[in-house]
Amino acid sequence: MNRRKFLEAGTLLSLSTVGASGRSEKGEAATLPSPPPLPFHSEKSNLKITSVRMVRPKPKRPLPQYEPAPGSWSTGGVEVANPMSIYPKYKARRSLFMADDLGPVAVEIATDKGIKGIGFGGPGCSFVIERHLTKLLMGEDPFNVEALWDIMWRSTLYYGRKGLVIHAISAVDLALWDIIGNALGMPVYKLLGGETKSRIPAYCTGNDVEQHLKFGYKRLKLAVPYGAADGREGMKKNTELVKKTRESLGPDGDLMLDCWMALTEEYAMDFAAMVVPYRVYWMEECLPPDEYAGFGRIHERITSTQMATGEHEYTRYGFRLLLEHNAADIWQPDITWCGGLSELRHIGALAAAYNIPVIPHAGWQYGGSQFILATTNSPWCEMFMPPPGGPPEVYQRFEEDNNVTRGPEGIYMRPPDRPGLGWDLTVD
Repeated sequence: MNRRKFLEAGTLLSLSTVGASGRSEKGEAATLPSPPPLPFHSEKSNLKITSVRMVRPKPKRPLPQYEPAPGSWSTGGVEVANPMSIYPKYKARRSLFMADDLGPVAVEIATDKGIKGIGFGGPGCSFVIERHLTKLLMGEDPFNVEALWDIMWRSTLYYGRKGLVIHAISAVDLALWDIIGNALGMPVYKLLGGETKSRIPAYCTGNDVEQHLKFGYKRLKLAVPYGAADGREGMKKNTELVKKTRESLGPDGDLMLDCWMALTEEYAMDFAAMVVPYRVYWMEECLPPDEYAGFGRIHERITSTQMATGEHEYTRYGFRLLLEHNAADIWQPDITWCGGLSELRHIGALAAAYNIPVIPHAGWQYGGSQFILATTNSPWCEMFMPPPGGPPEVYQRFEEDNNVTRGPEGIYMRPPDRPGLGWDLTVD
């Protein structure tokens, strides 16, 4: 398919295919809304997949190494509320309980015409890609991205559906989209129908508040340091952090709280009540991800702020459960965990049918911003700053790599206009 044919086909894209189906009058599950058709869906690219290999990409322009400022939140060496906080041995920091190296999380897929693509997945994805998915991909046309997603999904149902299997499908799917963009000489957001905004308002996650405000952010998300395991005393410390941050941010900025699966229903409701004076925009992932009914209950009872979740949810079927339990105001799928860009399109279509904003977890990296730019109901992009204490070049490059600009909403970003997912990477 050539570029002109693609652009002509692109004019046929329409959100009218997104239905408002949820449940029938008999209470039966209705068909899930579908995303707009892809203009290259029925085209043969004359490409065949010839290799699939796990890689560890490196930036073509590596940044200088530096020792972050002592006590920086971004280093991961400080306490953050988490599901393991109930065990003192693992409470101090996440690295004490999180997995060590589970293998590469990036896959490179090559074709017989020399066009390649890179995609990133979640922890543990390399095992499934190497031992299973590769044999399903060899010799296939990478433009058949939706069919290949379905083949990978159906073939892994007997041991997958969530977790590292979907991490693996995500990586492969993103590599296929990268190939398609590279073959057509177009950034992925144009393959999705083009931009819906000229730049993306961004918020910054992390507790290095002084650095983030100095950089220009007017939307901040704090990682709550203390969870239910710390009781009322921890809740007071959390509230003091929220109070201090609101005072630094001022009355007009947006302030969010990431609770990272560490609260209980009762704790979440009490904590929400304590932070009412500080105008919290949302509380995120208050409960473990499978507590659908619990999310529904706190969503119904907490009216002072919005509920957000979905970072650790998988596929359209998981998000349908969030919908059925009325669990959240905002959905936060991760493009490298939820099933890749193809599945994120389905999640976005379901959300659009119910006017639910989709704000992807870690949206500034791994292709998430391509989706955000092209999606009407995806209003913001999450970003993380490099740790404080580095040379000026580190932060200048952060601005350049993310096309950072400033305006009334603080920081804005934009994905690259390079073909595919816009990687500026090299692989051995």
